[in-house]
Amino acid sequence: MSAKKDKKYNNLLLGLLFDGIGMLSFAIPLIGDFSDIIWAPVAGWLMTRMYKGKIGRAAGIITFVEEIIPGLDVIPTFTIMWFYTYVFKRSEKKKIIEVD
Repeated sequence: MSAKKDKKYNNLLLGLLFDGIGMLSFAIPLIGDFSDIIWAPVAGWLMTRMYKGKIGRAAGIITFVEEIIPGLDVIPTFTIMWFYTYVFKRSEKKKIIEVD
């Protein structure tokens, strides 16, 4: 397996793990919401490390906001970003190449 594919699937596994950590706040009522104060900036920072450039910074901000607002923890932002990066963005590039 190539290094590129390894990174792709490592990002998926890490994304699933980080989304799971973000959803843990639902397991402990009231205390869980307090944990989001710590997790939100960490999650935003992790997103910018996993996905570089403007897209990563934008995703980091979205992740921070999603984690800091109570009740939005169910949105799997890391997994959505993985699909955007490795599925939707790739198929978009293929369409552009086919049209040219």
